[in-house]
Amino acid sequence: MKPDLRAALAGRALVGDGAMGTYLYQLGFPIGVSFEEYNLLQPDVIADVHRRYIAAGAEVIETNTFSAQYAKLAKYGLQKQAERINAAGVELARKAAGDRAYVVGAVGAIRAGRRKNVRTASIRRDFEEQIGALVGAKPDGLLLETFFDLEELSLALGIVRKLSDLPVICQFAVEDPTRTHDGVPLPEAFARLAAEGADVIGFNCRSGPNGILRALEAIPRDFERPLSAFPNAGLPDYVDGQVVYSATPEYMGTNARRFADLGARLIGGCCGTTPDHIAAIAGALRGYAPSATAAEAAEAQAAQIRLAEPVVPEPARQAAAPSIVELAKRRHTVIVELDPPRELDISKFMAGAAALREAGADALTMADNSLAVTRMSNMALAALVQERVGIRPLVHLACRDRNLIGTQSHLMGFDALGIDHVLAVTGDPAKFGDLPGASSVYDLTSFEIIRMIKQLNEGIAFSGKPLKQKAGFVVGAAFNPNVKHLDKAVQRLERKIASGADYVMTQPVYDAGLIERIAEATRHLNVPVFLGIFPLASGRNAEYLHNEVPGIQLSDEVRGRMQRLEGAAGRAEGVAIAKELLDSAMKHFNGIYLMTPFLFYEMTAELAAYVKARSAASFEDEQTSCPSERFQVE
Repeated sequence: MKPDLRAALAGRALVGDGAMGTYLYQLGFPIGVSFEEYNLLQPDVIADVHRRYIAAGAEVIETNTFSAQYAKLAKYGLQKQAERINAAGVELARKAAGDRAYVVGAVGAIRAGRRKNVRTASIRRDFEEQIGALVGAKPDGLLLETFFDLEELSLALGIVRKLSDLPVICQFAVEDPTRTHDGVPLPEAFARLAAEGADVIGFNCRSGPNGILRALEAIPRDFERPLSAFPNAGLPDYVDGQVVYSATPEYMGTNARRFADLGARLIGGCCGTTPDHIAAIAGALRGYAPSATAAEAAEAQAAQIRLAEPVVPEPARQAAAPSIVELAKRRHTVIVELDPPRELDISKFMAGAAALREAGADALTMADNSLAVTRMSNMALAALVQERVGIRPLVHLACRDRNLIGTQSHLMGFDALGIDHVLAVTGDPAKFGDLPGASSVYDLTSFEIIRMIKQLNEGIAFSGKPLKQKAGFVVGAAFNPNVKHLDKAVQRLERKIASGADYVMTQPVYDAGLIERIAEATRHLNVPVFLGIFPLASGRNAEYLHNEVPGIQLSDEVRGRMQRLEGAAGRAEGVAIAKELLDSAMKHFNGIYLMTPFLFYEMTAELAAYVKARSAASFEDEQTSCPSERFQVE
C-alpha cells in the first residue's frame, strides 16, 4: 500500500507526469475542442495517455480537468457537464494508476492574468463547483496550477481547505522570476500560501527549464515546504504547419537534478512534454538523494548568477510640460491635425509641422490610417516632429489594426519615446479602405482601449502583469456631434469619460448654432472639449465631406458659399468660413481642434495664428477692463 502523498514527498523527489493537451495535439487530435470532454467521449484515449506516463516513470499523474470549470466549458456549451467531467477525470486516472502512482485533481486558473476582466464572485462559484466535484471523487491530492496572481490562487486554496484536508500542490506561472503577475515577491507569496495550508508550492508553464530554475533560485533555501517544478519543453515554434517544442528529453533530465538540488520534490513537465521527457526525468532522479554539498553548490551558483547580473538604473524622467488638459484649463489651446503621408516622401509633412509650430499650435495630432487608408506610421512621424520640430505629438490609436499584443506593444513604444498624448478611436473598417482584403481586428472597443491605456498608467499590462514603472498617458476620446439625437451622443461620450478619457476631440462642425448646442450639452462634463474645425478646400471637397464621409455634416449656408469654388479661391473661402466658426467656438470652448485638408498646412497655420491672436487680444481686454474691481481689495 502506498504511503500518504505528504509522507512520500517528504522522503524523496517524486516524478510527475507531462502535458495532456499538447500531447493529444501531437498524437493528431484537433485543437479548438475541449480536451476535458474527452473524459466522457473518448475515455480510452485519456486513460491511454495516463498509462503512457506511468510506464515512463511518472509517480504522480494529473487528472484531465485543467479547464473543466463552468466558464471555460461554456465556450463549448458544456457548462452543465462540469461535475460529470471532473468526476470522470478522477475515475479514469485512478483506474490507470492503480497502486503505481498517485492521482491529483488538476485545477487551472480562471483569470489567467486578465486582471480586471473576470469577477471574483463568478471565479469563486466556478472553483467551488469544480473542486467540490474533484474532492467528491476522492483523488490523492489536488493540484492548483498555472496561476498568475496570488489573490486568485489564495482564493482557490481557501476553497480546498474548506472542503477537504487533501494534500494541495500550488503552482504559479511566472515570466518575471522574482514576483507573481500581480507584483508580489515570490518569497512573500510562497510564505502566504504555506500559512494558508499549501503542502507543496512551485512553478509550471510559461517557460522552459531555465525560467523555472531562475524562479526556484528566488525561494530561500530554508523554505518550510517542498517545492515543485513542471517546466514547458522550451518555447513553442511553428514548423511546417505544426506547433513544436525544442527542448529534448536529455535536456529535461539534466535540469531535473538541478531542480532537486534547489528543493524541488515533485518534478514533471508541462506544455510540449511527452512520455519521453518524463522517462528522462525519471532516469535522472533514479537513486537521487539531495546532499548538503549539492544544496550548497546550488545556492552558490544562484548567488553567482545574481552577482553577475548587471544592475541597470532606472532612467530619470524629465519633468513633463503641462498637458493639453492643463493648458485648456488656463487658455485657448490649439491642436492641429496633419495627416501622415501616403508615400515615403515626408518633406512636405515636416515643413507643415514646422509652420504649425511657428503659428502657435500647442500639439500636432496624427491619425492612425484614417478611413482605413494606408499611411506612414504615426509613431515614426511623432518621434520625428518631437525631436526635429519641437512640437508636442498627439497620436491617434485605432482598434482596427492591432490585436491586444500589438496594441500594448505600440503603446509601450510610445511611452519609451516620450509620446504621452493619445486619442483612442475605433477606426473605420478595413474593407472600406485602400486594401479591402485586409482584416479588421477590433480586439478592443474604444471604451476598452481607454480603460486599458489608463491601466498602463497604473504600471499594469493588459495581461495584469506589473510593468515595473507607470506610463503617463493623457487619453482622449472622439465625439461626433453631427447626429440627430445629440443627447444620446453625449451619453455615449459620458461612458468614455467614465472609462478614463481625459479630454474630448469632436468631429468637424460647420454650424454656429450647433456649436452653441454642443456647448450647452457638454457643459456638465469635467474634461475639456476640443471643438473640431475643418477648413474646406473647394466646393467639390465640401460636397464630398457632406455626402460621403461618416460623421461630417455641412450646413446649407456653408455648402452654398463653397459651391463651384476651386483652387486658391476655394481655400480662401474655406479659411474665411472657419474663422467665423472659430469666433463662435472660442466663446464656449478653450479647446480648438483644427484639421488640415490635403496637407494644405498654410490654411491651418493661418487659423492657429488667428486663434492665438484673438485669444491674446481677449486676454488684454480682460486685463485692462474694470480696474476698480481688480484693485478693490487693498
